[in-house]
Amino acid sequence: LAISLSNWLNLLLLALYVKYSPACAKTRVPVSMELFRDMGVFFRYAVPSAVMICLEWWSFELVVVLSGLLPNPQLETSVLSVCLNTIATLYSIPFGLGAAASTRVSNELGRGRPDAARLAVRTVMSVAAVGALLLSSVLFMCRHIFGYSFSNEKEVVDYVTKMAPLICLSVIMDSLQGVLSGIARGCGWQHIGAYINLGAFYLCGFPVGIVLGFWTDLRGMGLWIGVLVGSFTQTVLLFIVTVTINWEKQ
Repeated sequence: LAISLSNWLNLLLLALYVKYSPACAKTRVPVSMELFRDMGVFFRYAVPSAVMICLEWWSFELVVVLSGLLPNPQLETSVLSVCLNTIATLYSIPFGLGAAASTRVSNELGRGRPDAARLAVRTVMSVAAVGALLLSSVLFMCRHIFGYSFSNEKEVVDYVTKMAPLICLSVIMDSLQGVLSGIARGCGWQHIGAYINLGAFYLCGFPVGIVLGFWTDLRGMGLWIGVLVGSFTQTVLLFIVTVTINWEKQ
């Protein structure tokens, strides 16, 4: 309920900002049928973009669901929920960088300035890499205590400590792919990103996670390794697309 109220409040505040802020004055137009003229173009980018994001986030949620089928499901679900909440909280930073990169890259390409777009990509990737190393380093150094932020049960805290190296690797991968995904959206590659996420998480990550989680003694750690494999595959593929693209033809 609190999350729902928070989301509705966020929507209301954003609507008021767009309605009354001078910064958005040029975007306000009267309601008319002309607004629906280019809806096809809008959905051509919006739908793949939504699919791109949903495929990624659903994979994390499914891992928590699958953990309920493991032996000692209460412990496994608790620990993987801690991992998911940690990743989701820290992902807000690269997600913001990715949104900024998407806007900057799309604006520069729209102005016919591919060199400026390339420079923006290099800059935001550097910032994301440094931020990822700092966050993962702090998280690793606090691995013995940060579990207490979620639970007072020693069994859960010890398991979270054991999972900490994998969480740190996930922070690094998510920081890089969050920015690369923003760049992809800024370049209009939403459909490419959707295919990459589908292949990375559901054709690579999930099979590995299921095998390690249910057919070995790794259990929840095995499921999270599958997530990590998916994130690594996603990051590598998005990076290859980004570095091999011909910016002059965008």
